[in-house]
Amino acid sequence: MRSLNLPEPIAAYFVAEQQTPEAFARCFTAQASVKDEGHTHTGLAEIQAWKAAVSTKYTYTTQPLSVERDAGLQVVRARVSGNFPGSPVDLRYRFALERGLIASLEITA
Repeated sequence: MRSLNLPEPIAAYFVAEQQTPEAFARCFTAQASVKDEGHTHTGLAEIQAWKAAVSTKYTYTTQPLSVERDAGLQVVRARVSGNFPGSPVDLRYRFALERGLIASLEITA
């Protein structure tokens, strides 16, 4: 498989997914929002709490497969595998970047 050239904040996000919720939250701006499974998490405290809850409930790995630009967003298609129903699943991550951090993220199937 060829190596993807992910923008630095996005590459850091996928590395931080396997680290602590605190390290993960540092990938985002202070006012960032994450939309996943119909819920929106806004601000670093909510994003950190969301990551902690997901990490407690599931063990998973994410493999980015492709990246493209769409309407000013960076869209990454990734395969997520773990101990959750329906694994593995291919998801789309829509990132808006701001000053070297993630300003918003929407995760969809």
